[in-house]
Formats: sequence, C-alpha cells, structure tokens
Amino acid sequence: MKQILIALLLFSPVLPDQDSLNVMFWNLENFFDYKNDSTSVSDADFSSRGARHWTGKRFYAKCNAVAKGVLWASAKKGALPDVIGLAEIENAFVLRRLLQTTVLRKLDYRIVHYDSPDRRGIDVALLYRSSRLQLLSSKPCHLYNADSTIMLTRDILVTTFLEADGDTTAFLVNHHPSKFGGAAASAARRTIAVERLKRLADSLQLLGIQKIIAMGDFNDTPANPVYHNLKPALWNKAEPFYKKGDGTIKYAGKWELIDMFFVSRPLLQNSQMDILYIPFLQTPDKAATGTKPLRTYSGPRYLGGVSDHCPVWLLVEPK
Repeated sequence: MKQILIALLLFSPVLPDQDSLNVMFWNLENFFDYKNDSTSVSDADFSSRGARHWTGKRFYAKCNAVAKGVLWASAKKGALPDVIGLAEIENAFVLRRLLQTTVLRKLDYRIVHYDSPDRRGIDVALLYRSSRLQLLSSKPCHLYNADSTIMLTRDILVTTFLEADGDTTAFLVNHHPSKFGGAAASAARRTIAVERLKRLADSLQLLGIQKIIAMGDFNDTPANPVYHNLKPALWNKAEPFYKKGDGTIKYAGKWELIDMFFVSRPLLQNSQMDILYIPFLQTPDKAATGTKPLRTYSGPRYLGGVSDHCPVWLLVEPK
C-alpha cells in the first residue's frame, strides 16, 4: 500500500484533496555544494579537499535522502507538500540539483531563493508546487542591528501566493540567530528577529493579506515570552507539542522544540501542526533512550544522514 501511495504522489500532478494546503519546513543542516567558492569558512570545509571531505558522491547521496524524506512525509500525510520551507541552504545550485537529480524531478516544484549576508554562507529558501500556487511576490528582508547596520545572519524570506480559490496567502521562512556565544548573550539578536517578523506580518495585514504562515528554525522554544509579542498577528502552533515534551532536535538526551509554525488568526482553528520523525533518518541515541535525528556528520566523521533537525508539517483545512 505504501508503494502504491508513493507512486500516486509521484505520477499524479493532481491529488484528491485539492482544498487542503500542506506545508513542510526542514532545516537541512549545512546543505552545501561540493565546490569551494571561497565564500566562507564553512564553504571551504564542505568541499572535496576540505576538512569534511564533502564530495559529489556524498552531496548527491544527501539530495536523494532529502527527496526520500519528502516522499515519506507525503505518504504519511496522504498529500505532497504544496510548500516546503528550507533552512541552511548554501545556494540555488543545491536546490536545482535537489529538484533535477532526484525523484522530485517528476514533480512540479519551483524555487524561491536569495543569497543572504550570513557569515556561514547559508540561506533560507522555499519550494512550491506551480500547479497549486501562483507566485505573486517574493522578497528577502534583512535583520538590522541597533546601529542600523545589517545583521550578518539569515534574511526572512517573504512570499505571497495566489491559491486556486482566489485567496492570497503569505509564507515567511525564518532561521533566527543561533545561541552561539551563549543563550543570554545572543538573546537580543533573536528578539530583533522576532520583532522584524512581527512588523512584516503587520505590514502584510495592512495590505489586506490575512492568511499568513510563518515557519522556520527559531533557535528557541515556545517558552520564550518574546513570542507573545507576535500576537495578535501570529499565533504559535507548536505550544501543545512543547507542553508534551516533544521536540525537533535532541540535545544532551532531551528533545527541544525550535522548529515551529506561526499562523494568523484566520488560520488558527483550521490548521494542525505535526512533527515528523522519519524512521530511516533516525538513529539510536547511545547517550540516552530512544532515537535522535541522523546527521550528515558527527564532528568530522561522516554518518550519511540529513540533519540534526526533524521536519515539521502544517495542514490547513478549508473552513
């Protein structure tokens, strides 16, 4: 049955339930190409002669694993994701290879990507199904320091789409500043990112766009009170999972929930979030109980996985 469903997803451009909207977000952890373009230290490491020995073979193995993860999620949910938000993408080449050299080539995904000022050379991006959504606009929005200089981190990618029913929906892809240097020392940077997200959501609503979905790796859990500042523009769909102790990454044997969806009020009651624990991308957690996401590398050691993050899913059903 599972094989039949995967075949349906691959070869049928139109799925039975065309009224629902399915959204996936996945931090793909250092998804670099295998060429050293000397754009960052990470770029040099992730090359065939770099510290990670990141070869074309390993790169394409990761492309295939990502594609299989998307298909597994589609089989589980009974529908392809109409939108896929991605984080830790090096460039458009990586996205083109993902869509052109894997089973995803049989589908109608298109790319929205901009280079960001991030020090590590990683960006956010968005894939969308052109048979389901019409791209109206896209823009990378910088974060700014207190002195008005551009913060050297990932932009917030803002996109708007026309749905088949004539509604306009905005998708905002986030990868907020990490806790590098300590949670307290870096907190102000994440607060700036949340405030920027709030202003963007408010601006979209002033333009008449009421259906807004913000997704991403926020590098903090729902417990941070700063997220209350997003209301009433955006509401956190991850809070119930956090209260249950579920998470998307595992640190020191404990699950932490930092990959989340926020939705505007018109989508609050008819949307459902889920965390996807893809079996073939999990590995036994030898330091604790259960499993953890299978990474591509553990330090310099190649493991052959995809990411230390689990993807998340949002189903938006018609009212």
